[in-house]
Amino acid sequence: MVVQWLALSPHSEKVLGSVPTQGPFCVEFACSPRVCVGFLPPADVQTNTSWNAPIIWDGMFDPDVFDQRHKQDQSTVALTVFAVGRYLDAYLGTFLNSSEQYFMVGLPVTFYVFTDVPEKVPNMKLAPQRSLKVIKVERHSRWQDISMMRMKTISDIIESDIRHHSTYVFCFDVDQVFTGRFGSEALGESVALLHAHFYNLPKHRFTYDRNPKSKAYMETGDFYYHAAVFGGTWQSVKAMADACYQSIMEDKQNNYLWLHKPSRVLSPEYCWDRSIGYQKDIRVTPACAHDPQPFTK
Repeated sequence: MVVQWLALSPHSEKVLGSVPTQGPFCVEFACSPRVCVGFLPPADVQTNTSWNAPIIWDGMFDPDVFDQRHKQDQSTVALTVFAVGRYLDAYLGTFLNSSEQYFMVGLPVTFYVFTDVPEKVPNMKLAPQRSLKVIKVERHSRWQDISMMRMKTISDIIESDIRHHSTYVFCFDVDQVFTGRFGSEALGESVALLHAHFYNLPKHRFTYDRNPKSKAYMETGDFYYHAAVFGGTWQSVKAMADACYQSIMEDKQNNYLWLHKPSRVLSPEYCWDRSIGYQKDIRVTPACAHDPQPFTK
């Protein structure tokens, strides 16, 4: 493995590396010390995009370097999640308890729970500098209304609250459980996640909206991103939420991220689907996984 430091500015550095069997990769550190770590991502995976955004895999980073840098920068994080109807009873407790255990540990985090029954949100024992806010929302039945109002609600809460407290925002679907570190290496200006079911498939099998009359129309794209997890600075997340709200399409998020390239891409390790089974690329306990528990729990 060859590792090389490239100073970009007094506030930014990139580490460029190449592995004989894996090709080049690039990870950016803002305001980071010059610490060279032994990056070794899984074999035969893509580690940076055509626009030089890193694709984060286990082994590409030293978690302590990222954590120290974000503590020095006083980074703060907001997590949003919607738990409406039967999703509240089936998933929210597991989601919240596992997120407190694994999500951005050591950083100030505010959990924003949107639900139609606030009194049913379970109590959480939170670490210092971590808090929970519960916001009541209406329940909708059509997916178009759910998708539209979710994005509008995210945009509204960023404008009224989050932007005054948090540097970064991450938005999650509630039917997931954290099973390993989901740490500060995931923070960036605009963060997208490779979909576990599509990341190793050829592009012609991506299920983009290929209706030319659709606002979300895509003939092709860079990757297939998973809408269950996305994030970035509050400015970036609000811009995407506004754009998706204005175009009520199921695949608008992939279209937006094709036109507005993310600055950081997370590997499927950050949101795995256990039904896929063993994959040689996924060599660590996934940071987050789809929770298959039935609603009858």
